[in-house]
Amino acid sequence: MNLGDEYLKVIVERFRSVKDLGDRTLSRLSEDDIHWTLNEASNSVAIIAKHLSGNMVSRWSDFLTTDGEKADRHRDQEFENDISSKQALIAVWEKGWNTLFDTLEGLGEQDLLKTVKIRGEGHTVIEAIERQLAHYAYHIGQIVHIGKQLNDNWESLSIPKGKSEEYLQQKLNEHRS
Repeated sequence: MNLGDEYLKVIVERFRSVKDLGDRTLSRLSEDDIHWTLNEASNSVAIIAKHLSGNMVSRWSDFLTTDGEKADRHRDQEFENDISSKQALIAVWEKGWNTLFDTLEGLGEQDLLKTVKIRGEGHTVIEAIERQLAHYAYHIGQIVHIGKQLNDNWESLSIPKGKSEEYLQQKLNEHRS
């Protein structure tokens, strides 16, 4: 395997890991929870997910050939609370992620140093990928944080507090066998 293909394999795994955190959080939220906000300046999980999907569809559709900020994207509308149900939210969520993964899985090493545009600014494909990974991880972190605030019995999605040493030993034992 060459370096470029290894990078693409790793980056798909990273995006899948970020999505998994979001999926696992969404699965724990109720219909009411997805619309909860702390205050007027805050976004609900539904709005954050809608924004992520809008960004993904815009950035990853015709990725190598058109600007990542599509003319038919209406970013401000992504921040309107019009998701009617959790089922509708999941449909929007999956549309964005499917667009991203379909595009990433179609890329090859030969594409990584090509230039793509986002709002007219040139980025190598690697830069564009890294930019979006950081953006999506930021918003997934917000979703997880909201989930924790709404659930008194939150089960950690990573290493639970006070369990770091136990987790480390478990991982070391897994890798020894």
